[in-house]
Amino acid sequence: MPGLSEADAAKAMPDMAQWASVAQRLQALWTEFQQYQAAAAAESIPQLFSDPGNWLGVFKDWLKALPLANPESQQRMWNDSVALWENVLGQYGIGAKAGEPGEGLPDLPRKDRRFSDPAWRSQPFYALVHQTYLMLAEQVLAMANRIETGDPARHEQLRFAARTLVEALSPDHFPLTNPLVMQRAAETGGESLVKGFEHLLEDLKRGQLTHVKPGAFTLGENIAVTPGKVVHQGPLYQLIQYSPATENVLEVPLVIFPPWINRFYILDLSPEKSFIKWAVDQGITVFVVSWKSADESMAEVVWDDYIRAQIEAIDLVRERLGVKSVHTIGYCVAGTTLAATLAVLARRGEAEKVKSATFFTAQVDFKRAGELLVFIDDKQFDTLAKLSAEHGYLDGRYMAATFNLLRGNDLIWNYVVNNYLLGNDYPAFDLLHWNGDVTNLPAKWHQAYLKDLYRDNKLVVPDAMSADGTPIDLTRIETPAYIQAGREDHIAPAESVWRMTRHLRGPWTFLLAGSGHIAGVVNPPAAKKYQYWTNGGSPETFADFIEGASETPGSWWPHWLGWLHDQDRAEVPAKGKRVPGGKGDTVVEDAPGTYVKTR
Repeated sequence: MPGLSEADAAKAMPDMAQWASVAQRLQALWTEFQQYQAAAAAESIPQLFSDPGNWLGVFKDWLKALPLANPESQQRMWNDSVALWENVLGQYGIGAKAGEPGEGLPDLPRKDRRFSDPAWRSQPFYALVHQTYLMLAEQVLAMANRIETGDPARHEQLRFAARTLVEALSPDHFPLTNPLVMQRAAETGGESLVKGFEHLLEDLKRGQLTHVKPGAFTLGENIAVTPGKVVHQGPLYQLIQYSPATENVLEVPLVIFPPWINRFYILDLSPEKSFIKWAVDQGITVFVVSWKSADESMAEVVWDDYIRAQIEAIDLVRERLGVKSVHTIGYCVAGTTLAATLAVLARRGEAEKVKSATFFTAQVDFKRAGELLVFIDDKQFDTLAKLSAEHGYLDGRYMAATFNLLRGNDLIWNYVVNNYLLGNDYPAFDLLHWNGDVTNLPAKWHQAYLKDLYRDNKLVVPDAMSADGTPIDLTRIETPAYIQAGREDHIAPAESVWRMTRHLRGPWTFLLAGSGHIAGVVNPPAAKKYQYWTNGGSPETFADFIEGASETPGSWWPHWLGWLHDQDRAEVPAKGKRVPGGKGDTVVEDAPGTYVKTR
């Protein structure tokens, strides 16, 4: 084992029987997994990654453009490598540039948090391995940046493929080149390897990377626990109404449309993080749509169906409470659909049904939609069609893997090292539990959404799209809008979200929150984290907004509440139908409902 001291080696090999036992158990685990795969194939159980060629072919095509086989590139890499090796080995008193060994560990030329542990510098072998990797990674990424493809979209695909490649090949992902893995194996007599292999095989069976301790969270018990009732159930969604927590409530209720590519309880995590609980505590009557995860019965569902569902939910709440209008929130793709819903209502002369619209990290103009655009081309559409052809829906684990790839080091490789190679236990973290609780997507809708919006950007072209027989023109929307974006959002980039302001006719407020797509939204005041920026002027561009923005520390939720009060401050007693499940009220079941618990 490279780099192990004599003491460590002695600890590693005191009992050959222990290591023989480890080897036998690893073999037994692998044999059991092979039997599971054979049984799954015989029973036609879907194997999520049974055909990796679907995805590897895409990456292979992208990487062909890299001039890695170019003699000039190879010569430059070789020369730089030799110079690096001489420099690194010299710090250990080895080779042509050997110097006097200094005190402490060597100061190596390249730094990266993945290799911050002193073990990576304790031996020349590990130092050479990770320093060479960092140098080559720099050169491959620079090569991808320099290549002229003549197509900005293809250039971004190439950069993404290069980044994904160098992230995957990091030496900390392989036991023999990771000193921490070797040390842990020696310290535990190989037990860490057995435990990590168990984690790996369980994830292969699930077809999904595990991020959080299994069984740590149960819906309705220690997550998604805000009291409420399911007051309506249809084939596409359940409508949840939450019980009031104040004596009086705002007269105009709030209807929240979460993204159907995720579970709604991102807004109802543990009580101290729950936006829903906080809103209820502020005296708001809150309704939430809980979308059904797609099954074979939803093969023909399209975008029109989701727009009709949003209009239906708005009408159900209006009728239930006897109010003329509602406040609305649309998160991510449901915010995109909310904009289309508002345009449809405006075209039909029914805009007064919605008093205000709030958009959490939602895009309507996809010209600068960020890194997700790398997955938008005909080859990938064909791949997605194959993956969803049999059942009429796309397994949500594919979408989860896509989002994880966008932040590979944080959401994939970090867990590969900690849980597979080091055999560490999983954390108990509610947000990560939600992240892994995936939903399936109707195939027909999903394909059309990607093509019409991400690829063709039709939504911002007046009347280029329609829903339920009504043309969509965003410039007809006069409903007051509150538009929130995340400064570090890689799914809905802040500048892309900003572009919504260019298409609305009514008054709007734009707010830039610290952090990203999730933490930028789920930021309760009590946490006292991050910050937000506002601009009281009339900025014409996102750059103008940034230049004139003022920063406020902490959560943006109170700012939104103040804006909501400005729309209508009227209050009513919290009684009657404001209390779901009261006398004479027919309800389906307790919140969070069954739709959020089924795949």
